[in-house]
Amino acid sequence: MNRDEMDAGIRTVTQLAAYLQQLQSDARNLVGQIQPQQRGYAIPEEDNQMRALLVSYCQARNALLELIQTLRAEAQRDASQYRVIFLTAFSAALVLVDAARFLREMVEKRDVVRAKLNEAAPEFGIPAGVYDKVQDSLLKPRHAWHLYHAIAYLDAHESELRELATRPDLLPLMGIVDRLRHRLDVTLATYSQARLRNRGKRLVSLVRDDLLRRSLVGLQKLGCLLVTDRYARLGHTPSLPSAIVESLQEVLQPGDVLVVRKEYALTNYFLPGYWPHAALYLGTLDQLQALGPPSAPLEAAWKRVLDTDESGPRVLEALKDGVHVRKLDSPLKSDSIIVLRPHLSMEQMAEGLARGLVHEGKAYDFDFNLRRSTSLVCTEVIYRSFDGLGEIRFDLKQRAGRSTLSGSDLISMALRDENASVFAAYHVDFSQQLELDGKATELIRQFHTPG
Repeated sequence: MNRDEMDAGIRTVTQLAAYLQQLQSDARNLVGQIQPQQRGYAIPEEDNQMRALLVSYCQARNALLELIQTLRAEAQRDASQYRVIFLTAFSAALVLVDAARFLREMVEKRDVVRAKLNEAAPEFGIPAGVYDKVQDSLLKPRHAWHLYHAIAYLDAHESELRELATRPDLLPLMGIVDRLRHRLDVTLATYSQARLRNRGKRLVSLVRDDLLRRSLVGLQKLGCLLVTDRYARLGHTPSLPSAIVESLQEVLQPGDVLVVRKEYALTNYFLPGYWPHAALYLGTLDQLQALGPPSAPLEAAWKRVLDTDESGPRVLEALKDGVHVRKLDSPLKSDSIIVLRPHLSMEQMAEGLARGLVHEGKAYDFDFNLRRSTSLVCTEVIYRSFDGLGEIRFDLKQRAGRSTLSGSDLISMALRDENASVFAAYHVDFSQQLELDGKATELIRQFHTPG
């Protein structure tokens, strides 16, 4: 994990901690304003609000779970980063448990609200019973076992960790630990009970490791407990074959929309459609300069992306750490890809890319609501860049009471030759090479279903 990736993980935890605090405040207001408990049922508007709350919680939780898994794998490869990795993973676990316990405290005596949070939201891939499964995991004694080594490591090395956290980027993480540490109180009696119940469950391999390794294993297993019935395949590293990457680099043009999928990724779940992610290809420095400048109001954003030492291909991409310009290999760390080419002239394309770059640095939108632009989901980068340019008009779909645009929606439009055309496609299960134009369209029709 390079410094940029580690920084992204730290930003993710910091931003999600703040986001979930706001979500908790919104949830308190929601529960305080509506009266389904007295009425015995929820009216449609209340139903939409509660479902939106569930979607937001599930998406934020999955982002933290995936981060913990990534950090655990990285700890096995790079011992020099152990303490930074621990502090990041531990604060992420604290945020996870705090959010889950908050929900329990909020709805414990509100049967109507609890029933709504247990309803399926198929448009977002949320199965029935998510709330109860998450809460059940919090009450299991083995939960304490997974937390014990993390707490023990913190207690044993708190002074060193606090010294490390004098770094400006790590200071917010220690703030999260101080604010939420009480959520992980584990008594010796609870630990002993957990240990007895888990005897024989691969604990031998854990006790061979040092305390820090065991703490990270425990944090990862804690995360797995909170995934409900969804599981990732540990050890799977999404990546396109090198031949596909080389072919893409030869044909990509600025403004191409990269719609991608990682197999077995936690973040595939609780997002609409089979294709959960999209990124906007900016191009190389030479390609961007060849487009020419956008209109005057957008020149500042355009100048920022040109004023760089990075000459290689880049993308504008919203991930869990926010909207940032990244190297092309970020979205290419996937198993399958579809490339869509918008119906725009070069002049319009420069304008669209500059419009997207205005949003660089904003937070990720875990609410998945395209009716506001204070934070952006991945497909909203495409929407904000191109909607209204030329003949491009995106029709947003209502899902769980929200205006949304999924990767599958973008593909469906391109298959109808609306807004963009299918340019290239590769699917790990359906193709051996990068297919272009008509062959790419034929390939996509083999497996695509509208999201």
